[in-house]
Amino acid sequence: PSSTSECRLRASAFDDARGLPGAIAPLGFFDPLGFSRQADADTLKRYREAEITHGRVAMLAVVGVLAGEAVATPRSVLFGVSGPAITHPEQVPVPFWLGLLFVIANAELIRAQIAFVEPGNVPIDRPGLLRASFAPGDLGFDPLGLKPRDAYEWKTMQSKELSHGRLAMIAFFGMMAQEQVNGRGIYDNLFGYQGYM
Repeated sequence: PSSTSECRLRASAFDDARGLPGAIAPLGFFDPLGFSRQADADTLKRYREAEITHGRVAMLAVVGVLAGEAVATPRSVLFGVSGPAITHPEQVPVPFWLGLLFVIANAELIRAQIAFVEPGNVPIDRPGLLRASFAPGDLGFDPLGLKPRDAYEWKTMQSKELSHGRLAMIAFFGMMAQEQVNGRGIYDNLFGYQGYM
């Protein structure tokens, strides 16, 4: 097995987008709008970092919707929030949003310091340049020690995370669209359960 440092995807690995993690059956490499054809290695690396980040946010959002609706009752411990998840943001008090903004800002600042080259060291025509040693998504946060040391296993795990993130992005959009259409929560739509009524 190779070491963790050898598992990092360098910019040169992004020269051929078809070999990147996430190109899995049945679609294989899927780029219907041709973004990869017009992008250099650094741009592809930035696209991948954005996809992983958005996928992680979407996975948290899906869990948040499902958990929020599962416990949403007028006497809920979660600020007395009730109803479908699409109505929750306006019911939550402002201090919660300020705290959440603070947490997200700190997380993004840490990510920027780890992943991106300092703005003063980036050519004017290369905004958002990622560090050459940075592998998209690898922020060094692995408290449970789940990151494989073997390069093949690492690529497999990245593909799984990308697949789950892609599914979560579609799922979140679908859940919000469904709630917008009929004003009913996800559990109500799926099972006829109206725990929040």
